[in-house]
Amino acid sequence: MVEKELLVRSLAEVREQLLGELEGLGFEAVNAKPSKDEWGVAQVCHHLYLAERAFTQGILYGLNKADGQKVEAKPIQALTDRSMKKQAPPIVIPSEDPMEIPQILQLLSEARTELLQVLNTLKDDSLLETKSAKHPVVGYVPIYQWVESIYLHELRHIDQIKEIKVLIHSKKI
Repeated sequence: MVEKELLVRSLAEVREQLLGELEGLGFEAVNAKPSKDEWGVAQVCHHLYLAERAFTQGILYGLNKADGQKVEAKPIQALTDRSMKKQAPPIVIPSEDPMEIPQILQLLSEARTELLQVLNTLKDDSLLETKSAKHPVVGYVPIYQWVESIYLHELRHIDQIKEIKVLIHSKKI
């Protein structure tokens, strides 16, 4: 049986890694972009906010579906593989507007609060395994894999932020 507490702990651990990557970044660094067609740290974080909110809606949809069915888990670890480029759907494309770190932190906190409210109001944790919904990248998966995909997606973008920071610090952008 999937342990909700383990999922929540993994979400928290990965979020701490993300917040650690943001420490010490000033306005210029957080808004610097490697190129006009690539995201900077602010856009990556705004994308993570939008994606987590969308995933939370997908989780709610799957949990509330009357005809929801149990499906087999799929290997989703590949979601962290940055060699496989993915085009973000329009709903999760970030704003180009510059952002301050406190604004970014507030957005990330709001999205996480919404997700945790959904998970904490779950009366029967077995629904995480017995209910499913169609994930935009991997297809139909159990709801717990939607939760896993949130922190795996965040790990993917932590690597992207690290790459952007290297460029910033080498003064290439």
